[in-house]
Amino acid sequence: MIVKKLNELSSEDLKVLLSREIGIQDVLQRVNDIVMDVAENGDEALRKYTEQFDGVRLESFRVSEDEIEEAYDAVDESILSALELAAQNIYAFHDEERTKDLWLYQVAPGVVAGQKVVPLESVGAYVPGGRAAYPSSALMCVIPAKVAGVERVVVCTPPDVSGRIAPLTLAAADIAGADEIYKLGGAQAIAAMALGTESIERVEKIVGPGNVYVTAAKMLVRGSVEIDFPAGPSEVLIVADSSADPEFIAADMIAQAEHDPSSIAVVVTTSEPLMRAVETEISSQIEKAERRDIVQASLERCGILLAESLDDALAFSNAFAPEHLELMVRDPMDALNMVRNAGSVFLGHYTPVAAGDYATGTNHVLPTAGYAKIFSGLNIDAFTKKISIQSMTGEGLESLADAIIKMAESEGLRAHAESVRIRMRR
Repeated sequence: MIVKKLNELSSEDLKVLLSREIGIQDVLQRVNDIVMDVAENGDEALRKYTEQFDGVRLESFRVSEDEIEEAYDAVDESILSALELAAQNIYAFHDEERTKDLWLYQVAPGVVAGQKVVPLESVGAYVPGGRAAYPSSALMCVIPAKVAGVERVVVCTPPDVSGRIAPLTLAAADIAGADEIYKLGGAQAIAAMALGTESIERVEKIVGPGNVYVTAAKMLVRGSVEIDFPAGPSEVLIVADSSADPEFIAADMIAQAEHDPSSIAVVVTTSEPLMRAVETEISSQIEKAERRDIVQASLERCGILLAESLDDALAFSNAFAPEHLELMVRDPMDALNMVRNAGSVFLGHYTPVAAGDYATGTNHVLPTAGYAKIFSGLNIDAFTKKISIQSMTGEGLESLADAIIKMAESEGLRAHAESVRIRMRR
């Protein structure tokens, strides 16, 4: 772990902290082979890769109604209640994001312009498996699509060696409103949703987190289908002053680190005593961590940094562009004014990342590896398209005719100009 003053970071330190490579280049050729195989051989390629990577050969990939009912029976009622509460909050939050389905305004007398918002017809949601079940990701990907009005939402998630999906994930996908659920993971799932096979109809857009193979596949199929954004290992940056509790900070860093050995957690503080206290607290708490090996591997790449001022800390945060940003400072709203780059922001001492991961209603599918500089997290706009509209009377066209004709002719497009003149002659 890097424990230093912010202004003493070496170029190597900065490379570790700021250059969070997703690693796509290392797997690109292998993933391209899988995508091309699925394009050529369809379901048979899916069976081959599911057997190779998941250890089970499936004749049918679609989850049946009986399997969904069995999943509900296998999940404790208290957990189902938690999923339903989270689903309600996620629905409510994304419903608030909705804009007008249609708006018009008068540009000038006789000239009206506006916009129509239309949902996509079909969306694919990738829900990871692997190290753990991620029912929350099913909620986060499916619910906003349904709020937006998407008619067909497809979920793909990897099966276990018995050919089943984790009951929690399956129940969550159903609660969220998924229309089709498939036992299919990895790059082959992305290829199937993007290109279509005998049993899986293609979709218009693919969203959801995944490992480097999934991310590489999403990047490769982007010419055939739209995607949300590239995503890498999860990360948190915590900006803290002397009012912060080192126990809270250490807990949040360890929580982030338990995702994956490649996850990253960084705290930037203006208090040297807090910096030392956090280091001590991490050493204490890590001994109790259930996924200690993963946490320890992750924390080797993490950092506790001392900034001379809150302005310096927030400047570093904007350069880092974290997936999750916690502001554990006396006046988090004031600090928020300086935030330009972050996937999701958590204000105050009692707002851990885990709250947004599960139950506040905000979306946890977020850009990582610095992509928060140019991408938003998953939101209602990801599932809609916007169509511009205009309407003109004869009077309205006359008021703009001279400008239109001059601009069209300046570009050498005389037929454009004539399409206006012919109306003016009437």
